[in-house]
Amino acid sequence: MDSIQLTGIRCYGYTGYLPEEQVLGQWFEVDVTLWLDLSQAGKSDDIQHTLDYRSAITLIQKLVKDSKFLLIERLADTIAQALLQLPLVERVKLQLSKPAAPIPDFGGRITLEITRMKDSN
Repeated sequence: MDSIQLTGIRCYGYTGYLPEEQVLGQWFEVDVTLWLDLSQAGKSDDIQHTLDYRSAITLIQKLVKDSKFLLIERLADTIAQALLQLPLVERVKLQLSKPAAPIPDFGGRITLEITRMKDSN
């Protein structure tokens, strides 16, 4: 199966366990791999036979901005399930990062990775 990778999608959102994360917000970074069949698009040179990745980027940005969850696991799953509803997408691998998590004396990033398939929970 073919794939499209979208990396470095930076969005501001309000998901987090601490109350201030849900009020003040923070930056998130999202990388996704979308598996789909690109063979017809490769032959036709027609955008109707592929995924217009602008729609995937916009969807991710909107979900990060508008969602208020306690856990980034829930946000990641919500994004993955929404991406699976896009035309032709069969499988999604998603990495969601908090580049500046509000943890004392911690300057690293927190990243989780999930993989979801169509008709899979």
